[in-house]
Amino acid sequence: MPISRGPRSALGAAAVAALLVVGATGCGEKTGTSPAAASVSASAEVSPSASDAVSAPASPTAPAASGPVSSAPASPTPSVPRTVAPPPAPTRLTVAVDTRGGRLALVRGGVPQEFTVTLRNGNTAAYRHVLVAFQMEMLVGEPGAGAGGGPGFLLERFDTASGSWRPADFRIANDTKPAALFSGGSPLARDAVRTERYRLRATTGGPTGSSPVMVSFIDTDADGEVAAHVLLGHSTR
Repeated sequence: MPISRGPRSALGAAAVAALLVVGATGCGEKTGTSPAAASVSASAEVSPSASDAVSAPASPTAPAASGPVSSAPASPTPSVPRTVAPPPAPTRLTVAVDTRGGRLALVRGGVPQEFTVTLRNGNTAAYRHVLVAFQMEMLVGEPGAGAGGGPGFLLERFDTASGSWRPADFRIANDTKPAALFSGGSPLARDAVRTERYRLRATTGGPTGSSPVMVSFIDTDADGEVAAHVLLGHSTR
């Protein structure tokens, strides 16, 4: 009868397994490490622990920018153009004569009538001596008028220094006196304005009639150059 090998084979397999366990146990006792510990150690070698992950160095970060974000240069401040004023237009001497009603209306022996003479200089020249000169043509006297009445008119200028009226030159003639023969006058700077006060009176027994008074402005330092003329209307009754 043939002998069955099934149970013996199973028994042999169990014995082999028991020997492997005992061998493993013996090895564990020699090394001081349990199978469970060995299992854990093997696992640790394959997967790093959480503590290893925490202690790993952090990835470097970019340093914070300390300067301006844009590296483009700032635009320069625009320069303001300097405005140069043009030179003033040249101006010259102007004169004016003003009185009540725009003319002299006198009565023989009556009160004098006042008028003003204004010199307004320009910016082109300064005068050292500007003279204001007056002249009128002769009037024909009424029949029977006294022969010793003189010219029949009295011209006066107001003196601001003394505050009084002083006699002024008043030429009565039918001819013209050369301007070079005049002298005197007062200075007049550039852009200066000068106003003078005068008054004219018709004396008793003088002539009557109508004739303009010529007012001349003469630069006596320039060979009597006449700077201007103004005619002031006049009548005497």
